[in-house]
Amino acid sequence: MPEPTNFAGTVEWSGENPGISLKESPDGPFVSLASFFRVVLSPHGRGHALVLMQSPQEANPPAERANYVLHDNEALARYLVSDFVSNFGTYKGLPGLAGLTYRKLDGVVASGDPGSAYKESLKAGDLSIELAWSGLGKPFCFALPPDKSATGRHWMPSLFVGCSEATITVNGRRLPGKPIPRQVAGQTITTAMLAFSETWIKV
Repeated sequence: MPEPTNFAGTVEWSGENPGISLKESPDGPFVSLASFFRVVLSPHGRGHALVLMQSPQEANPPAERANYVLHDNEALARYLVSDFVSNFGTYKGLPGLAGLTYRKLDGVVASGDPGSAYKESLKAGDLSIELAWSGLGKPFCFALPPDKSATGRHWMPSLFVGCSEATITVNGRRLPGKPIPRQVAGQTITTAMLAFSETWIKV
């Protein structure tokens, strides 16, 4: 019988982390960002969190373009931002991370089919957000070693589904930008993808 693949270390969290990162031009900055978490296990328990950046390049944008963290578990949300999102390549060093507004979620609903089109719909007070992925490709599974992961200190086995189109809509207003092509684990996808069965294991 073949030997199992074991990842030495401590499981810090496991769940889902689909994301959407949009640019107006391939060589320009990211103008709209969304990183959604559905966590089933962590030091802070279960929960949902959405890091929504309508103004990634601004620490103090006007209220209508504010940067949010929407959550149903604030301790978990702050942990995800400080230890993970702030290290993600797309987010690292962004001025907008300094002015995040934390707001309690009223509800989260997933819909659609990850084989074709998928949505996450969130409500937080007067905010209604829809994240939509379409043109979904073939799922693929991989495990990034610590030196290739966003933090530089975690194994990251994951299942990704790339997509060709994705949108972020806030109160009926579609945020600017489109996903751009990128390479992940030898696969050509874009800067918007579904990430399921994602586990971060600290070495």
